[in-house]
Amino acid sequence: MIARRHLLRKAALGAAFFVAAVLAGAIVMSDRAQAGPRQDEALLAVAAKGDAAAVQRLLKDGASVDARDGSGRTALLVATRANKIDVARALIAAGADVNAKDGIQDSAFLYAGAEGRNEILKAILATGKADLKSTNRYGGTALIPAAHHGHPETVAILLGTRIDKDHVNNLGWTALLEAVILGDGGPVHTRIVKLLVDAGANANIPDRAGVTPLMHARRHGYKAITDILTAADAR
Repeated sequence: MIARRHLLRKAALGAAFFVAAVLAGAIVMSDRAQAGPRQDEALLAVAAKGDAAAVQRLLKDGASVDARDGSGRTALLVATRANKIDVARALIAAGADVNAKDGIQDSAFLYAGAEGRNEILKAILATGKADLKSTNRYGGTALIPAAHHGHPETVAILLGTRIDKDHVNNLGWTALLEAVILGDGGPVHTRIVKLLVDAGANANIPDRAGVTPLMHARRHGYKAITDILTAADAR
């Protein structure tokens, strides 16, 4: 009888310890589950501020390298938009997805190209993971807005890759057409036109109305661009 009571007592104690362990484990798991989103939010915040040390610390503590904000922007895209070079490099080194798009189809790669974030762009290209065929919400590659927005250094960087120099976006425009149509005909866009032509961009691809870059340049009175295109046997 005494032995039976002893066994029952041991069983009860064992069950109590088991329940306590399960509860403790559940609490730890709950804490971790809550900590994850908090760390991700913190990562996005410090990425925008440019605190590379904090980024590395949060990643070490378990923050997701591809954490997203309410607009679908990853920490890398947030850093790219803010031109926080050290943070972008830290995230890239940690394996951030350079092609992850937000709600308006921007990615770190596309944004870096479009807005002339050259140091970040070079770091992205160095990974060998940039999707050169990736397009923005207008159906354009990174090269097209780089030409439009007047970033000759960026254009030169992208022309050093295998990006399609003659890609046509949803508006029916190539990078060369955008440089002429949306540019101001000044020294910057003239240089971009020269870069594109020298790299072998097709100077005779027309827009949807059948108007070529040379025709547009003449209509706008862009003499320097007209001379470059004429020398390239444009029509």
